[in-house]
Amino acid sequence: MHLNSQQQAAIHLIDKPLLVLAGAGSGKTRVITEKIHYLLKHCHYLPEKIVALTFTNKAAQEMQARISKKYKDKSTEGLTVTTFHSLGMNIIRKEYAALGLTSRFSILDQIDATHLLRQLLLDQQITFPVDELQQQISNWKNQLKTPEDLLVQAKTAGEQRCAKLYLAYRQALQAYHAVDFDDLLLMPVELFDKSPEVLLKWQQKIRYLLVDEYQDTNLAQYRLLKPLVGKEAHFTVVGDDDQAIYAWRGAQADNLIKLTEDFPNLEVIKLEQNYRSTQRILKVANKLIAQNTHLFDKNLWSQLQEGEKVRVIANSTAENEVTRVVQELVSHRVRFNKPYHHYAILYRSNHQARVFEQALREQQIPYHLSGGQSFFAYAEIKDILAYCRLLINPDDDMAFLRIINTPRRGIGTQSLQHLSTYAKTRHTSLLNACSEMGLSTYISGSSLRSLAQFGEWIQHLSKNILQETTIEPLQKLISEIDYNGWIQSNSKTPASAEYKQKNVQDLLNWMQRLLTKETTPDLGAVIQRLCLLDMLSQTSQEDIANHVQLMTLHAAKGLEFPYVFLVGVEEDLLPHRNSIQTNNIEEERRLLYVGITRAQEQLTITYAAKRQRFRTTYSTKPSRFLDELPTDHIYWEGRGEQRNPEEKKQTGREHLAGLKALLNSDV
Repeated sequence: MHLNSQQQAAIHLIDKPLLVLAGAGSGKTRVITEKIHYLLKHCHYLPEKIVALTFTNKAAQEMQARISKKYKDKSTEGLTVTTFHSLGMNIIRKEYAALGLTSRFSILDQIDATHLLRQLLLDQQITFPVDELQQQISNWKNQLKTPEDLLVQAKTAGEQRCAKLYLAYRQALQAYHAVDFDDLLLMPVELFDKSPEVLLKWQQKIRYLLVDEYQDTNLAQYRLLKPLVGKEAHFTVVGDDDQAIYAWRGAQADNLIKLTEDFPNLEVIKLEQNYRSTQRILKVANKLIAQNTHLFDKNLWSQLQEGEKVRVIANSTAENEVTRVVQELVSHRVRFNKPYHHYAILYRSNHQARVFEQALREQQIPYHLSGGQSFFAYAEIKDILAYCRLLINPDDDMAFLRIINTPRRGIGTQSLQHLSTYAKTRHTSLLNACSEMGLSTYISGSSLRSLAQFGEWIQHLSKNILQETTIEPLQKLISEIDYNGWIQSNSKTPASAEYKQKNVQDLLNWMQRLLTKETTPDLGAVIQRLCLLDMLSQTSQEDIANHVQLMTLHAAKGLEFPYVFLVGVEEDLLPHRNSIQTNNIEEERRLLYVGITRAQEQLTITYAAKRQRFRTTYSTKPSRFLDELPTDHIYWEGRGEQRNPEEKKQTGREHLAGLKALLNSDV
């Protein structure tokens, strides 16, 4: 791709601090990689003096791969392409003594940090949600707030208690010579503030700094960057305030403004030519985002074709929305013979994915779920499916081991080891071994009785399972083991328990739907089919080359797809109800803007008039954002605009041609 004049200007500007305002699809990553090339080859910077920062390991690896592809030799050896936290960790490793640490300091992951906080709460006999406390401490660290400052500022007993817990947590970390994830930013900032000689050393190490996705930086990240670049301010940051969608995790888009205040000679270059989307898609995106207040004015444009109008499709129910989207996807693929990976279904929240997962599976359409947990990955789904597997296959020892103590039956690890030894000597399954007389020579007492009762119960339930035509046996099983009670006693909150119980009910409802579709209903066959889908979901991660992509709008940032379905564009979903309550509508609008600008050729937006939540059906309203879209670039189905007869005929011809092509290919 030829570099345009603005890209070239951004690459060649070296002697001033530079902010590159890079619109969606404007080639910002190429600007960073080309600038590194320019610094090395034309400005004669040593590679070890250049640092490029981004936010995730994946993004850093992709940037490194692009640079490595450009340079086949070792001329980039020593170049640092990494994340903010990795840079902070490198500083701490080199300066551990100045920070009062030993060279063998530990880095606590989230689980270890949670355990430490829980222990502090127990020691001080304080009842407080540990997750909330951990999140609050993380926020304080990213805002560079010390426990001492918070103790002075505390206005209530609750605030003072939290500040004291924060202080105790930091003291415990120091005693253990340990740091947590947030310390990787906080400690270098504190070190540079108190030690000018250490700061000078690092300023001399890093002669040029580049930052990607700069609008996502928080206060701690900005305060790390500012002293590092020093007075010389040899840096380039690339960002887009219109794609600032991470305020909920501490990102501050006004860090863009801080640059103009802290570096008066800052140069600003805008990248406004989009190489991704059709003109209509960009006009829709521009009109939407123009409703926001802006730090900088920017208007995306494209030399690509005008393209199709953006479609908005209303649906009577959420179920109809899913059916329509899948039908549209299948129809389009048949008409144009496109690979599955050209299609993406984007949504605001992870919970919206489940119904699309089910529909795609039922249609045997391969998909990849990104940025969320597959339905089959939930522990409660795995539990119920393990019971199902054992009902139809008594030899499934892995299923047996998963559920023998779910819920607890008082069978210890040692008893299970003895059971396994006995089953091996008898060349039989664990379930069958439970019913054999000889087991008493290995196990006795209550464990033996519990195993025998469990074996007898499973065998009784499984007798006629293969001929069952309803899900009644599974409902009976769940009731008899009081699985809902087990969920409640093992969930952190009532809301979490309710969510898990709904998952189980969704699984049963899915089975019932599959049964009603069968010519000869057979519960055993349905169970086998779902178990196969579970296995396929575990292996699908290995090859996503030809899968429909399912992901949240947050996860889609930075990606692009020829054909995009933006679903659930309704009030309380997008914008999300939490954002409405906190008056954070502009970030929600930016989130929709990100979704729109993922589409290259065709964009379809859908919403439903009714949804169901926790077994209650409620009415919804179309998102306020839909009324902000330009009507001359929107085809809103059902609002009076009709397709002409020739378009309908053409669609039919394309569908037939596509079907013939599919039948004559291996796709």
